[in-house]
Amino acid sequence: MKNEHPQINHGNIGVLLISLGTPDAPTYCAVRKYLAEFLSDPRVIEVPKLAWLPVLYGPILTFRPMKSAKAYAKIWDYERMESPLRTYSRSQAEKMQDHFGDSLHVEWAFRYGMPSIETGLQALKEKGCDRIVLFALYPQYSATSTATAYDKAFDVLKSMRWQPSVRTVPAYYDETGYIEALARTVDESLGEIDWEPEHILASYHSIPNEYFEKGDPYPCQCRKTSRLLSEKLKLEQDKLVTSFQSRVGPTKWVGPYTDKTVEELAKSGVKKLAVLAPAFSSDCLETLEEINMELRETFLEAGGTHFHYIPCLNDTALGMKVLNSVTEKELAGWLK
Repeated sequence: MKNEHPQINHGNIGVLLISLGTPDAPTYCAVRKYLAEFLSDPRVIEVPKLAWLPVLYGPILTFRPMKSAKAYAKIWDYERMESPLRTYSRSQAEKMQDHFGDSLHVEWAFRYGMPSIETGLQALKEKGCDRIVLFALYPQYSATSTATAYDKAFDVLKSMRWQPSVRTVPAYYDETGYIEALARTVDESLGEIDWEPEHILASYHSIPNEYFEKGDPYPCQCRKTSRLLSEKLKLEQDKLVTSFQSRVGPTKWVGPYTDKTVEELAKSGVKKLAVLAPAFSSDCLETLEEINMELRETFLEAGGTHFHYIPCLNDTALGMKVLNSVTEKELAGWLK
């Protein structure tokens, strides 16, 4: 009997690297579109839609896009016509593909914006990947970041006739390789300046305190990363300070808050400060504009004299070693 089943590629392994996302341009309309998708995510805003959507599509999406667009314009790469996060995300996928060669296929996607998780999964499926590793690029787990990335991926999988086997990468906040990479990045970056910081500030993106009280482990994992990093660097007690940035609105967020911490340090007599952002796999708006520009200005205006920003791991050799080793661990039993 003639086999009339359609030809379907299969038998390959795929990896989908997932980052938060970015607007397509530093304009009001592009940023509004991005924020509408981001802020309508129930994992991010845990408020009933009937109460939240009128606020979102009223004052927030009327006024906030212009402010955010101006911030994006400060860090935008006008030669490539894209944000740094898009550049790093693409490069991370390309370098991981080079590392693994023909043994698997690597795609990259954003939770919000393009390329979407759906396009990433479809691309892997078309390449015959029936075993896929989903890698949300957040060292510390939070429902507002890691969980929503995997939620979206599984929503896409629901529409597939022939679903692949799927593994999700867990948080790697205390992985030895990650801590070592952070420590070496700190050492190398501080070696580029001719002064010694009195304190090193590890600034993490914050979450509403209510989410933490409901069981989100993110703040605890952030603090453990800081402790392990301090131990690896052999710093004096209290030289490394942990804080949390990017709070929005009147709601109480996990603290201490980064901007307030920097002000207090400067007013207490601290003149020289270095800052890193261990929760971000790649430099983005929150690091390049919020920390390296706004926070720098806050510190200097409060009395500080020297401010140094330590870049994220990005697509550096150290950063890729972390991503590749974490991926290899999750590929156990699949990759020969």
